Amino acid sequence: MSDEPETVAPSATHRRGDATLKRWIASAGILSAGLFIGGFVLGDGLVRMKAAERTVTVRGLAEREVTADLATWTLSFASTATNLQSAQASTDKDAVAVREFFERMGFPAEALTPAGINVSNYTDNGTVFYTVRQRIVLRTEDINRAQRAVRNQAELVRNGVVLEDGSGISYTFTGLNSIKPAMVAEATKDARASAEQFAQDSGADVGGIRKATQGYFSIEARDGEAGGWGVGDTPFKKVRVVTTVDFALD
Repeated sequence: MSDEPETVAPSATHRRGDATLKRWIASAGILSAGLFIGGFVLGDGLVRMKAAERTVTVRGLAEREVTADLATWTLSFASTATNLQSAQASTDKDAVAVREFFERMGFPAEALTPAGINVSNYTDNGTVFYTVRQRIVLRTEDINRAQRAVRNQAELVRNGVVLEDGSGISYTFTGLNSIKPAMVAEATKDARASAEQFAQDSGADVGGIRKATQGYFSIEARDGEAGGWGVGDTPFKKVRVVTTVDFALD
C-alpha cells in the first residue's frame, strides 16, 4: 500500500471556484433586484399615502319647505262635582258639544276617536270632590279644514266646554321618504361647491368623494318657534339635512 497523498487535478479546483463565484453573483443579483423592487413598492405606497392625505372635508346643507299632511288635535276637558254622577254627566255633555262642533266644521264622525276617561277625587273641608276628565282626538288629512276648526274653537267655550292646557293641535309631515333622495343630492352638491371654493383658494382641483356621512333629517316649524296654549303647532314646516363629505384634491 502506498502512503503518498492524493493529488487533485488543477482543472477540478478551477471548476469548483467558478461555480462558487457564480452562486455569489446570482445571490447578489437576486438581493439587488429584491431591494430595487422593495424600494419601488415602498416609494409607490408612500406616494399613494401622500395622495390619500390630500382631502378636504366639507358640509353640505339642503333645506325644503313643506306643508303638513296630517293634523292631530287632542281635546281634553273635565268637570268637577261633589258626586261622581254629576261630574260624569257634565263631561258627557261637553263630549256631545265637541262632536257637534266638529260636525258643523264638516268632519266625518270617524275622524273623532275617544282617548279615554280619567276619574280622580280630593277632599276639601271634609267634602269629597270628584273630577271626571275626558279626551277626544281629531285625526285628519284635511289640513285647511283643521285650521278653520282651530280658529273657531271659541265656539266650544261659548257652549260651556273649557279646554284644558295641552289641548293644542299638532301638524305632521309624513312624506319625508319621498323627498330624502333629492335632498341628499342637493346637500352633496352644496358640499362640492364648498370644496371647489376651497380648492380654488389652495390651487388644487376637486376629485371624487372619499367618504360621505348623511346627517339626521329634522322637521321644524318654518317660521321659528310655534305653539303655546290654545295655539298648537303650525302646518308649515322646514325640512333640513346636513351631510359631511370628504373630497379628494388632485
